[in-house]
Amino acid sequence: MVELKELSEALFHGDVLKVKELTQMALREEVEPREILEQGLIKGMDVVGEKFKNNEIFLPEVLLASQAMYGGLELLQPTLVKSGVKARGKVIIGTVKGDLHDIGKNLVAMMLKGGGFEVVDLGIDVSPEKFLRATQEHKPDIVGISALLTTTMVGMAEVINTLKREGFRDRVKVMIGGAPVTQEFADEIGAEGYAPDAASAVDKARELINNT
Repeated sequence: MVELKELSEALFHGDVLKVKELTQMALREEVEPREILEQGLIKGMDVVGEKFKNNEIFLPEVLLASQAMYGGLELLQPTLVKSGVKARGKVIIGTVKGDLHDIGKNLVAMMLKGGGFEVVDLGIDVSPEKFLRATQEHKPDIVGISALLTTTMVGMAEVINTLKREGFRDRVKVMIGGAPVTQEFADEIGAEGYAPDAASAVDKARELINNT
């Protein structure tokens, strides 16, 4: 009998093969897909996020755990779809126009997936128009905007203004982040959420969804 605690521990240690093996065993034993996802994979990523936030583990460990999570999700996805398990919410995320940095954004996207969110990654150098088109197409709950340069931060306000101008602003929450970004700046441009790091981004996304 598979212990889901063992699955979350294997994920925390970044053991891809073990995570795949335990996920497969749980599926064979007909454990509910939602339970495997929430009590195994998500629980493991929550521990990763908490320890990362407290500087108890660092980026290489987070990346290993994320790879292990993807290994488990790959096996679980078809069963989740069949059983109608819905994601916690949908997030589109991208680095703002003029900014080609993506390490932080990629990490946030990984952590959000690990937290049970459906994530559409728009990549880097994303114009306000592209954010708008993606919002129209994917109908997300949250639009996540990243910037690493102080010179590109103004682009975040442009995205918000474009969504507002086109009538989408009241349909989505906007969350921003990146090295030069602050809570004060988020308040100034009217973003509902700000996160100083990837683990906090998951907490903030959950909070925004729960308050919808």
